[in-house]
Amino acid sequence: MFGSILSRSILLELVRVFLLCLLGITGILVMAGIVPEASQQGLTLLQALGAVPLLIPNMLPFSIPATTLFATCVVYGRLSHDNEILALKSAGVNILKIVWPALFLGLVLSGVTMGLFYELIPSTYYMMRARALNDIEEFLYARLKKDHCIRGDKLNYSMWVSHVQGPWLQRPLFERQDGKGHYDLTVLAREARLKVDMEKRQILVIMRFGTVLKADGTRASFVQETYPVDLPKDYGADLKLRPRAMTCPEIVQRRREIKAEEERLATEIALQTSRSVLSKPPEELAAHLTNLKNQHKQRQSEITSLDAELLMRPALSLGCFCFVLVGCPVGIWFGKSDYLSAFITSFLPNVFMYYPLYLCGMNLAKQGKVPLLAGIWAANALIALIGVGLFKRLMRN
Repeated sequence: MFGSILSRSILLELVRVFLLCLLGITGILVMAGIVPEASQQGLTLLQALGAVPLLIPNMLPFSIPATTLFATCVVYGRLSHDNEILALKSAGVNILKIVWPALFLGLVLSGVTMGLFYELIPSTYYMMRARALNDIEEFLYARLKKDHCIRGDKLNYSMWVSHVQGPWLQRPLFERQDGKGHYDLTVLAREARLKVDMEKRQILVIMRFGTVLKADGTRASFVQETYPVDLPKDYGADLKLRPRAMTCPEIVQRRREIKAEEERLATEIALQTSRSVLSKPPEELAAHLTNLKNQHKQRQSEITSLDAELLMRPALSLGCFCFVLVGCPVGIWFGKSDYLSAFITSFLPNVFMYYPLYLCGMNLAKQGKVPLLAGIWAANALIALIGVGLFKRLMRN
């Protein structure tokens, strides 16, 4: 099919425009979106740039379809604008031979995107999350630079500072809670610094030249003291258990494990339910049965999330081909005007139909309100249906 000069020239032009646009769109997203957002969060420029190589693969499933659509509109818009398509049709060339390179490119890019989802995207997502967890000390300093405080529901301490000067926190106010949620320690110092001990899963608050007020009302001055606080127990525990951070084989294996656990819980629930019909069931049976049902429901939710991730990856990947189905006819019809009009005309339906429908369908499917297959693939089905209709009209004309 690509033995003809026409097919090869159109394909090469599509690839050239696609690569140039992909580089430009990715650069704009990184420099105009990610870097400023990272700076607002208090991260340094080097920290933000260090995360870019891990962020780019996770952006490609969204930038590749848009770039494919733009390349299709530009190339076929130019062919139509120069009357090359009209000349080819007059010479008896079937329109399918003209648009075949774009359809081929859409299929190839869909396969490439799916290949990224198989290993690269989960791995980089995991590495990005792991880096954020391991660099908790830098994250804490970034929070203090930006918000001048650290506090949260899962933390047993709070800290306020006037400003950050190098590694030293100026005029820190530190409060620590006991196991009952009451503050047992309040410390005001001239300066302090933080160190993280991941082996002991503790944050060491080193304070200098301050005063400590304890829960019993005693007050004391000190030159230097270290106050350890524990990291949240679940800190980083669910990192590898997130579906986005798993490769496809890992998702399948994890699903088997959870499915076996779900079946075991279902059997246990049935057994305990049969015990509840006894004349004198144990007093703790009702609470135990409720706990089992909650665990069973949680396992079902985890299975749904894994199934949704498995269906989402090919659905999002096939968006490249669906976008081409719309981009080719629109690019040809609007070739007499300008490339931007063709791109906007074909891109707006995708913006206002594909992505909102995809996100809504994904959320409804995860909540169990619609079937997973229908919710996740509805956006692709709609855009493909529109594209097929446009192609039929293009063939008639």
